[in-house]
Amino acid sequence: MTALERVLEVLRAAGVRFAVIGASGMAVRGVVRSTLDVDLLTTDRRVLRRNFWEPLRNTGLEIEIRLGDILDPLLGVVTVSENGGRPVDIIVGEAPWQDRVVNEAIPGTVAGTTAPIATLLGLVLLKLYAGGPQDRWDIEQLLRRAEDREALEQEISTRVHALPARARRLWEELEGLH
Repeated sequence: MTALERVLEVLRAAGVRFAVIGASGMAVRGVVRSTLDVDLLTTDRRVLRRNFWEPLRNTGLEIEIRLGDILDPLLGVVTVSENGGRPVDIIVGEAPWQDRVVNEAIPGTVAGTTAPIATLLGLVLLKLYAGGPQDRWDIEQLLRRAEDREALEQEISTRVHALPARARRLWEELEGLH
């Protein structure tokens, strides 16, 4: 069993809602780029407790919990890895819009297993939130994959108001390019 399969097993057993995001989520939505890890998003704070991961303690997996500080936009990140395997990062957000991204995820297949995958809209919102140069490129690629790009852009324009000002500014810049 892979690290991802074990992580998903623990999350599901505890009733933690999550979505596959990042490059793995993008690949499912048709945008392929290299990545070494699988990123999951949740807003469930329980995953930041050491005892939450007790079922994985004697499996040979390494578990690292990093809590966010006052300046960090995230509550924290949990990294689960195995020697030579693909690490899994569980990103813990707290904003209602992030919870909505998780709730709207659609089942799909990633790394040979079934999991909820963030929608195109959710992935774009997360990329706007992150706001780096790679994220900007990712957004452009995701928009190209939309079956109804105009409808997707309208939905982004409606929902981006829940994000920080820097994310809204980035969306305004990207909108100005079309």
